[in-house]
Amino acid sequence: MSLADRFRVHFTGEHHLYWHLARALGDDIDAGGVTADLVAGWESAPEGAVIQLRLLAGLFREVLTGRADELRPFYPCLGGAADPSGAWAVARPVVERSAARLREALEVAPQTNEVGRSAALLVGLSHAVRASGLHRVRLLEPGASAGLNLLVDRFAFTGSGWSAGPPDSPLVVTGVEAAGFVPEPFEVVARRGCDLSPVDAATDEGALRLRSFVWPFQLERHRRLDAALAIARANPVPVDAAGAADWLAAQLDSAVDEGVLTVVWQSITAQYWPAEEVARVTSVIDAARSRMPLARVAMEARGAGAGRVTDHSADYPVVEVDEVAVARCDFHGPPFTLLG
Repeated sequence: MSLADRFRVHFTGEHHLYWHLARALGDDIDAGGVTADLVAGWESAPEGAVIQLRLLAGLFREVLTGRADELRPFYPCLGGAADPSGAWAVARPVVERSAARLREALEVAPQTNEVGRSAALLVGLSHAVRASGLHRVRLLEPGASAGLNLLVDRFAFTGSGWSAGPPDSPLVVTGVEAAGFVPEPFEVVARRGCDLSPVDAATDEGALRLRSFVWPFQLERHRRLDAALAIARANPVPVDAAGAADWLAAQLDSAVDEGVLTVVWQSITAQYWPAEEVARVTSVIDAARSRMPLARVAMEARGAGAGRVTDHSADYPVVEVDEVAVARCDFHGPPFTLLG
């Protein structure tokens, strides 16, 4: 599939901004317009690089930083309500004058650190804590991005007939559903993550990067992210620049207090790891089980592995605890349906 076609087919639904912009950008590539010059050299990039999302995020950063105020009326998360079919006519001059920054934006891989997925961690943690009988938790997350989901104990959740977390939390993850779910109390005594390119959520630059990758018409996701960023600024989480397997090996080699359950948590990340890394992560975790109480909680699309790219035509994710599926959910988290 050509790069222009990847732009045109990525989104569905004529009602939203990115459907219109992505198709116009793809058409402009084929027409040899400014977008063709901008993406020159990226034509053979793997589909997993999602160049279309990198460019749209770069354009969004132009709007968020006040360099493209004329586009604000098209961005619902900024209060805009303009007809998105007219966006390209306004965006094209922005793309032309911002070409240098937008070319740099193509180097920035998508990272949303979607905090709706923290509900998957809550569901998985409750199963693991209940099964182990241990309520004190050391939480480790490979592929953590900015580490926002490591703050799961500082978020509030509401589901079908249940609630969990501090009631005064700035972040309430609503619509979780999961009828019949019973949250298990737990205490996070240690938390740490790693990522090849960590984002510092406590900085303006880090917050800008995360916001720019959340689609501007998904208002609930922006609300959740803003609240999570406020929590992260008050409660910084260490996220190391490292690969998953090597980092996990070092973390799991360190001593852990008696009565503490180590939980390795990941969400929609295995598809970005090479096959060798996927296998090594599993091997490292399995080797550590004889040394400590340990559970693995994963939210991944079925069959996710090296080279697969999340798209909403794929099988929806499941939450697994030690490879046993306990719930099904959306790519961004809620709603959840318990399995079994």
